[in-house]
Amino acid sequence: MFKINILVKKLKENAVIPTRGSEKAAGYDLYAVIDSGSVIIPPHKTVPVGTGLAFALPDGYFGAIFARSGLATKKGLAPANKVGVIDSDYRGEIMVALHNHSKTSQQIEPQERIAQLVITPFLQADFEEVQTLGE
Repeated sequence: MFKINILVKKLKENAVIPTRGSEKAAGYDLYAVIDSGSVIIPPHKTVPVGTGLAFALPDGYFGAIFARSGLATKKGLAPANKVGVIDSDYRGEIMVALHNHSKTSQQIEPQERIAQLVITPFLQADFEEVQTLGE
């Protein structure tokens, strides 16, 4: 298994460094940072939830934010954009825009796991316009 070092900065004291549910898990759990109480997400609405973290991802990698299956199946909550992308040059707080697909209001508690982060390499491409393409 190939490992890389990810620099992470806590922007809020109560932020939680991402964790994995098992040794072979591809995704790292991201946790909600809520200043007071809980966050209520009304039916069919989207609410941004902060993680209190900022990353410095290495060049050639990006962070993909995916839904947590438990949150999606139990509460009907998933990232509004389906898959979020954290570019290697982004240094702001990681936010997860959670959308409530259910018919009832849903609640997010402080330090609840809200999404999964997968660190992924990518290829850069040059696009060349042509008149025809091969079969």
